Amino acid sequence: MSRQTKILVLHMKELVYTAIFAVLGIILVILLVTMFGGDKKEPAKAASATYIPGIYTSSIDFKNRSVDVQVIVDKNHIKDISLVELTDSVAVMYPLMEPTIEHLRDQIVEQQSLEGITYESENQYTSAVLMHAIDQALQKAAPSE
Repeated sequence: MSRQTKILVLHMKELVYTAIFAVLGIILVILLVTMFGGDKKEPAKAASATYIPGIYTSSIDFKNRSVDVQVIVDKNHIKDISLVELTDSVAVMYPLMEPTIEHLRDQIVEQQSLEGITYESENQYTSAVLMHAIDQALQKAAPSE
């Protein structure tokens, strides 16, 4: 049993090609893992949404007439608050409705909350009624748990 020494000849060109293909293979595996395996952050963002985007309304009844308070929200922000279907007779009977809703809208859109809203003492009742209607509309916009 004679053993002969085997000589293995490696060319530098073959070593360079092998190293390049190994690096490209590793990069491909990392790319595939990040593209198809790393989507676990998306549901956490969806769960943290403050509102369901849309337009929500709440009604205020005034002696057989109703006025709707409309609140427009996106995923995390209150975009606008307005009165809809405000008839002339209601506007004449309750002249503080429009200026009060504008004053409240400016504060709520700026603060993005109903907390800490200020209003004048002469508009106290009107502001309380409107704040209640806005709160009801925002409760409709809140995602159910």
